[in-house]
Amino acid sequence: MEPQLLHSVTDSVATVVVHHPAKRNAMTAAMWRALPPLLGTLAADPAVRALVLTGEGGTFCAGADISTLQGSPEEAQGLSVAAEEALAAFPKPTLAAIRGHCVGGGSQLAAACDLRFAEEGSLFGVTPAKLGIVYSASSTRRLASLVGPSTTKYLLFSGELIDADRALRTGLVDEVLPEGELSKRVTEFTRTLVARSQLTQAAAKEFTDGRTDRDEHWAEQARGSGDTAEGVAAFLERRQPRFTWSVPTSG
Repeated sequence: MEPQLLHSVTDSVATVVVHHPAKRNAMTAAMWRALPPLLGTLAADPAVRALVLTGEGGTFCAGADISTLQGSPEEAQGLSVAAEEALAAFPKPTLAAIRGHCVGGGSQLAAACDLRFAEEGSLFGVTPAKLGIVYSASSTRRLASLVGPSTTKYLLFSGELIDADRALRTGLVDEVLPEGELSKRVTEFTRTLVARSQLTQAAAKEFTDGRTDRDEHWAEQARGSGDTAEGVAAFLERRQPRFTWSVPTSG
């Protein structure tokens, strides 16, 4: 099978799989280009309430496939940053499910997700210093917002890999699971996500990501959504809420 991004939707969760096992799921130029339109399609699907990004087999993503990026370094970086920004802008909760190597462009994609769950034994690294590449400003700031300036400098200055325990301590990942338990935990957690209010999630995502011009927009959405009334009623009646607000398909 050619290197590609595979996707499926099950129980309101979209799963995108980086599939290039011959090169530890390294991203080709074509794969970088394919990710933004794929995310756009999934974001517009009302059946999708959350998204999981993972890699084929025992590796998340070993970065960019250098053999396909031998032209302009600026163009190559532009492709990866565009994909990263599209993932960060996905309007519903996103989770990276990580096994094995999560390096270079793989770490870039993982950092663009809202949450990151990793299996024990996973390794993380940001490696532009090994290639003499200036890591993009937006990617550097996103990494620093997760792990702080000191760990960002450690990773970028050295290009060294860190293990899952250190990634957890620094905030690069949110949970570390024993071998063989990652899929079960991701399924369990995303089942929780899709049962919650999309209104709460969408507003929280914008606020947490630093948007400051939409306070009144979200107040209006809350007033007109009915989600709050439904949530309170469900709590008092001791039943699961049936939230109806959904992310607008037109953005």
